[in-house]
Amino acid sequence: MPMRKRITRGARAPYGTLVAAATAALLATLVTPAGARTEPAAPPAGSVRESRPVHSYADAVRESVWVDTGLDGDGDGRADRVAVDVVRPREPAAAGRKIPVIMDASPYYACCGRGNEGQKKTYDADGRPVQFPLYYDNYFVPRGYAFVAVDLAGTNRSDGCDDVGGRSDVRSAKAVVDWLNGRARGYTTRTGTAPARATGWSTGNVGMIGKSWDGTVANGVAATGVEGLKTIVPIGAISSWYDYFHSQGAPLYDANPSWLSDYVNSPDARARCGAVQDRITAATPYSGDWTAAWSERDHVEDAHKVKASVFAVHGQQDLNVRAGQFGKWWDALAAHGVERKVWLSQTGHVDPFDFRRADWVRTLHRWFDHYLLGYDNGIDREPVADVERAPDRWTTDRHWPPRGTATTTLRTAPGATAGPGVLGRAPAVPGSTATFTDDPSLGELDWAARIDTATPEKAGFVTRPLSRDLRIAGSSRVTVTATPTTATAHLSAVLVDLGPATIRDYAAAGEGITTLDARTCWGASTPGDSACFKETEARTADVPHTVVSRGWADLGTWADPRKGRPLTPGRAYTLTLDLAAADHVVPAGHRLALIVGGTDRDLLDPPSTTPTLTLDLARTRAELPLVGGAGAFARATTGPAPALSAPPSLLLPPGGSAPPAAVAGPRLPGAGAAR
Repeated sequence: MPMRKRITRGARAPYGTLVAAATAALLATLVTPAGARTEPAAPPAGSVRESRPVHSYADAVRESVWVDTGLDGDGDGRADRVAVDVVRPREPAAAGRKIPVIMDASPYYACCGRGNEGQKKTYDADGRPVQFPLYYDNYFVPRGYAFVAVDLAGTNRSDGCDDVGGRSDVRSAKAVVDWLNGRARGYTTRTGTAPARATGWSTGNVGMIGKSWDGTVANGVAATGVEGLKTIVPIGAISSWYDYFHSQGAPLYDANPSWLSDYVNSPDARARCGAVQDRITAATPYSGDWTAAWSERDHVEDAHKVKASVFAVHGQQDLNVRAGQFGKWWDALAAHGVERKVWLSQTGHVDPFDFRRADWVRTLHRWFDHYLLGYDNGIDREPVADVERAPDRWTTDRHWPPRGTATTTLRTAPGATAGPGVLGRAPAVPGSTATFTDDPSLGELDWAARIDTATPEKAGFVTRPLSRDLRIAGSSRVTVTATPTTATAHLSAVLVDLGPATIRDYAAAGEGITTLDARTCWGASTPGDSACFKETEARTADVPHTVVSRGWADLGTWADPRKGRPLTPGRAYTLTLDLAAADHVVPAGHRLALIVGGTDRDLLDPPSTTPTLTLDLARTRAELPLVGGAGAFARATTGPAPALSAPPSLLLPPGGSAPPAAVAGPRLPGAGAAR
């Protein structure tokens, strides 16, 4: 890979720089797999500044430091130290120049690996870091950045115990930001007293990045307001751990975080951290009641402290870290004027490096150049949002939600014939009802497949076929008034686009991508750390309907969303369900449906009883963020609708019926792409 430094007229590059660059280029050639393609060449240098790969990756400084967190999570009487593996170009420090830091703090570096290929950290015989997972080091170190990979407390080579998003997680990473700014103590060994300082080479400007748990830690550190953290890039990240395990009192799958602590802790930490896990279990009850432990793990409440810019990425069909996590964080940041950017994909829990690689690396490069190096490259003035409309087809918006988006209330009413009710602007006649019985064996895609049939497990409401496209952009809410027959009841509300489409197959292995054998290379390599990664392509499916957004709640939280209580059979309760943020265009010819049911199979745990619920349709409504507001809905529901053309795989023989698709089982953080 060419690694030349541009030489301006009348100036000469230092001889050492040219030699280092040539050496790095040669080494990269030697360790690049045969047939692998390299990253696209940088554009010609012009008026916009861009960091260039002028430093030797092969000769980079690779070192480990242990930073004092000030906590004693494992109760051994000593302050916990977290392991910090650093790789940074040698040339800037030799020239007396300081550099910024890109940092990924993770619990996964030893137990499970990072990225689509599950890479783990590796070390030489003396314990010095050799492989840094992912491409951040390979790509950015030659461009004048340091990359810092932090083992959260209790994981890999760190002391302490992981506490699943609590004080230990956040302090583990925040302490490293402080160390990079000269405010915390670091040591050259895990137990020694020889100091290690970063102020000789670090500017103190830090950008945190990471997917899933890693991105969650970035959110948490930003919510402390720590000085020096200039930007964060959370990918498929949690903003409130409560909402990862519960939804308005209703337990989602495996609704207790203590097992995650055991999963990521090192073998030594597992032996000493049982008491910590017991405390986590006691503090986060399965009942779904809000406790102080959830407040400690809720970063949305502290969004007013965020000083860093935020570049968020989320899959709209992520059934692990659901898109509601992004929506609440985005709205809270907006309320406090935080600089923001977002990519919303059609995938599940997938990194943008694996669904839009070249555009992602280019955009991330410009983002870090601007916020960490201070380059005026215009990225802060570009459209805020990129949204995937169909597999590999993207649009942009200068603002998100777009200007002109307005909350529009749609109401439910009985249909004229047996089958679904009506979703529209007109209220139902008082006394109108719909009834369903919770059936935990069925879920949202089963309900959608049976929308035009009166079935006992759901209540469905549909618009007429649309005459124009209708766009939903933002977070929706559904308010129901329901009368249960038992003392416990869970509710699900689902928005569905009824009409054929080709989508990313988020329910399949890969959650919308297929991993190929071919590789592309992004940065420089060494024999122990290749910059070449397997390519991917979109994995698609032809579907008769698409879930747009979903939300769940325990009806027992009707009076207080943070505390459930037994229901009185025969009494009506009014509850508002928050639905996940979404950006979806319902095409002309399709219908928009609202489905209300009980247990959403594989996504929500069932209640302890089997309730039948009766909805008061005059007091049931959906509040949707429609681009163009009520006027757009009125225009889309008047006039003739176009005929639909289904993808070939959905064309059925006469009398045939499409089998309901099934939502795959939940993507737990320890499995496959969920990391």
